Amino acid sequence: MTQTKEERVHQVFESIYKKYDIMNSVISFQRHKAWRKDTMRRMNVQKGNEALDVCCGTADWAIALGEAVGPNGHVEGLDFSKNMLKIGQEKVEEKKLTQVNLRHGNAMELPYEDNRFDFVTIGFGLRNVPDYMKVLREMHRVVKPGGTVVCLETSQPTIPVFKQLYFFYFRQVMPVFGKLFAKSYEEYSWLQESTMSFPDREKLAEMFREAGFVDVEVKPYSGGVAAMHLGKKTIGN
Repeated sequence: MTQTKEERVHQVFESIYKKYDIMNSVISFQRHKAWRKDTMRRMNVQKGNEALDVCCGTADWAIALGEAVGPNGHVEGLDFSKNMLKIGQEKVEEKKLTQVNLRHGNAMELPYEDNRFDFVTIGFGLRNVPDYMKVLREMHRVVKPGGTVVCLETSQPTIPVFKQLYFFYFRQVMPVFGKLFAKSYEEYSWLQESTMSFPDREKLAEMFREAGFVDVEVKPYSGGVAAMHLGKKTIGN
């Protein structure tokens, strides 16, 4: 019986959760933290804001948002892997961030009312959902008019030679890293598959507009191996 994308992704993240943070650093050469820091600077989150981090995984971005909104703000982190959330919850408790709440749920059907959040983020998670547009529309639904939705995701470099080296790294080297660091060749081969099939940054920007966002900004990182997409919800929406 063939697994659906949702079932396969769930199985991957339920099994690699203990090594996920280490592998993220290996895969991105430690750059994912700098990418997120720059993205947060561009977002300009204010004290007292309310934010949602979709596909929050082990909660690193939810925690960064929690620190930005302060004790009078509120952050929801949502993920469908209970094992990933367990790691995230330990981090949240260690930092005593009572303003951060982690919740088990599905990005395709966000369990929140319309027009609730000032910011909605998704970091390295959109590539793993069964329907990209459905998740973007759900994020659009729950953000406030005038609010901001941000996607930080692996992308595909366009620079000749570098592009070929990158694809070789992703197809051949990264799954081997997965085996060495996490004993998970199959699971990390999924990560490279999902990255290869993910829309390039121009296509994703189009999808943002199709989902209803305006003033869409795109910022590539590290030669295009990752990209930030930021969109606003119009006041009249």
